[in-house]
Amino acid sequence: MDERGVLYVIACAAPAAADLARLVVLAQQDGWQVHVVTTPMGARFVATEEIERLTGDRVRSVYRMPGEPKGLPLADAVVVAPATFNTINKWAAGMADTFAVGLLCEVVGFGVPTLAVPLLKDALARHPAFGRSLRTLREMGVRVLFDSDAPPHARMPSWESVMQELRTVIGDRRPQR
Repeated sequence: MDERGVLYVIACAAPAAADLARLVVLAQQDGWQVHVVTTPMGARFVATEEIERLTGDRVRSVYRMPGEPKGLPLADAVVVAPATFNTINKWAAGMADTFAVGLLCEVVGFGVPTLAVPLLKDALARHPAFGRSLRTLREMGVRVLFDSDAPPHARMPSWESVMQELRTVIGDRRPQR
């Protein structure tokens, strides 16, 4: 197994999050040490116990309290999937009002290779703020895997496709540890 380093998987409140364990397994098979973070609402969609069993780490969704130890190692790459309208827009605007979005704002500042995979309703995908936010994220160096011309039921790529895109995003980059 090729040790790729630490991968943060950030999940939002969308149906695909219910099968997030599949992405975790694929990432682990690809050599990643996976840490999962959810938005507060996203926590309701993921199989937390299963993911914690797979990763050996707790799923985080809130900021730590003062005095609590930092629990996440530095990320070598980030996948945001599924990414909702709300998270995409807040992230692009730098509105770090949740742990997940705050973390995303930080990793962009650190230059961590990041892949965003939005999943949202057709009407929200046509909202002008969404298009502006995608452009902003791309300008910040985030790779966005989203086909606005795909029918709504086909917008979420398979987890295998997400992993293939992540490989493209990181290229030959290896952790500098």
